[in-house]
Amino acid sequence: MKAALPHPCLALVTDRHLRPQGDLVERVAMAVDGGVGMVELRERDLPAGELLALALRLREVTAGRALLVVNDRADVARACAADGVHLPEAGLTVAAARQIMGPGMLVGRSVHSAAGAREAAEAGADYLIVGTIFPSPSKPGVPPAGVALLEAVAAQVELPFLAIGGVTAQNAASVIVAGAWGAAVISAILASPAPGVAARELLRELRAHAVARPERHEPSGERKTTPI
Repeated sequence: MKAALPHPCLALVTDRHLRPQGDLVERVAMAVDGGVGMVELRERDLPAGELLALALRLREVTAGRALLVVNDRADVARACAADGVHLPEAGLTVAAARQIMGPGMLVGRSVHSAAGAREAAEAGADYLIVGTIFPSPSKPGVPPAGVALLEAVAAQVELPFLAIGGVTAQNAASVIVAGAWGAAVISAILASPAPGVAARELLRELRAHAVARPERHEPSGERKTTPI
């Protein structure tokens, strides 16, 4: 059976170059202890063999505790028994990724517009990551779209989607209010000297403003889109 995103979902996107202390796997483990429900392995500069070795270590610390998806590399996702693959907007098609991953695995897509979200939903994506919402150190020079983008996406699709880009404990409530299922973060957790504490603070804010949305955001089964 295909895994489901927890509600609300706090996702951690990896960046091994953010190293205040400890190695990446140790910091991810602390973040999962703090409540991270999904880890996206995104280390685009690693050769396939090194990426797989890292993926296998992350599978050990997430197994039975958090979802693990691999950015772009469906082959690595399958080899490490991840829960799915996450596709860049210009990456593989959802159909191609589904053919590689099989029907029981998650296929997510990054999008940057309401039109892109609708297209991904109609293609059969299980969830979306939407951004960039706020100014972000990982996207210098990229104008933030603001929560209006989340509101536009919520009006177009009935899929779980996560806000990304500059989300912190101080603004996490606003992304939930705008319709997001949760948030995906990088530096808010990995740049913290205490990743577990940072994760708990973020998740507390998400939970405080989350509301139940039965059936609307299930990542499996029939997908619907709201007519334009």
